[in-house]
Amino acid sequence: MGVGGASAARLRTAALGCLFFLAVWRVSAQENVIHAEIGGLRNDDGRVLCALFSSADGFPKDSGKAIAHAAAVISKRRAVCEFPGVAAGVYAISVFHDANANGKLDTNLLGMPREGVGASNDAKGHFGPPKFDAAKFRFAGGRLEMKITVQYL
Repeated sequence: MGVGGASAARLRTAALGCLFFLAVWRVSAQENVIHAEIGGLRNDDGRVLCALFSSADGFPKDSGKAIAHAAAVISKRRAVCEFPGVAAGVYAISVFHDANANGKLDTNLLGMPREGVGASNDAKGHFGPPKFDAAKFRFAGGRLEMKITVQYL
């Protein structure tokens, strides 16, 4: 084998090594999932919208600052939100029952939710929404199963 053949063989070996690494990384990233079962829903109208936060910034109201989102259909007053490919870390989830499917949490004149709301750890607010510290949980990787109960205020 000449010099060019040896270089081509090394290049093929390196390329295969990279493909193997990417395949292993992709499989392990897909195995990391946060699975949240949502209960306490009044009816099967609309859908449930969930947001995953990695910090207190924006939690729970500003879903634009969430690192992931999930929408779930409701069946028998239950729904499931899944967040696949999540790295190990500290997170909190906010949930609301978008009963009229308008994509936003409807509130009254005082800013109180007119639709059901919830958070991880079933955290509740005092004179406002729950705090990130009350809703946060540690995710070590793998599969995490949790339950969140929606409350209607």
